[in-house]
Amino acid sequence: MRNSNSLLALNDITSAVKRHHLVGVLGWQDVRQRYRRSALGPFWITIGMAVMIATIGIVFGQIFKTPLYDFFPFLAIGTILWSFMSTVIAEGSMGFISAEAIVKQLPIPLFVHILRMIWRNLLILGHNIVIFPLVLLAVGKPLTWLALLSIPALALTILNLAWISLILGILCARYRDLPNIVNSVLQVVFYLTPIMWMPKLLPARAGVFLLDANPFYHMIEIVRAPLLGELPSTLNWGVSIGLAIVGWTCAIVFFGRYRNRIAYWL
Repeated sequence: MRNSNSLLALNDITSAVKRHHLVGVLGWQDVRQRYRRSALGPFWITIGMAVMIATIGIVFGQIFKTPLYDFFPFLAIGTILWSFMSTVIAEGSMGFISAEAIVKQLPIPLFVHILRMIWRNLLILGHNIVIFPLVLLAVGKPLTWLALLSIPALALTILNLAWISLILGILCARYRDLPNIVNSVLQVVFYLTPIMWMPKLLPARAGVFLLDANPFYHMIEIVRAPLLGELPSTLNWGVSIGLAIVGWTCAIVFFGRYRNRIAYWL
């Protein structure tokens, strides 16, 4: 029975991936609808983020006594990636709830709604990433060939975000108080993850808990390090790949077991 449920879950996921054109249209329409009649559209988010990065960079750079040459690019790409990751997780927890009408009326794969949400936020990430090269130009830091490594790293991070969103989407469809808990946890994780502060500022013992045991740090670092001209550590890659394997195994089993109940929970 479990194998049968898992096969149905896999079939739903593969069918959703095959409908990438539908996912693309829905995600693009979401962005257009959100910024309808706006002159700058998603670039309003980019402008707000740029102002925030500039402000935090100047203030915290002085507090931590860190050269802006190193701190500004670190802060910029970290903030951009965290904004993407946290938004995907937060919206993923509402993925099925926000698509209630479609889930109840149209017989399309349920995983389409998760992919739609991820694609929508990828489009916004594409707008926000424009800030990073501008920061590099401002501090005079070059972009090396290692930056190409961030492409497969981002794909791996998205793979992890997908299974997290799928599991949270199912749980939050059943327990409606969970989205608020997810948002609160994300706020805590933001301060525990090196985004506004650099890892080298930590004592060695603290690094074991705040870095090595923090999966969000590893998912950010495999993308951030190449963009800063550095190689991610073997531990960064190992944890990220391990999360993807274990996470998707659990997500498929979980999705297979509760997939048919989602429409009744909504």
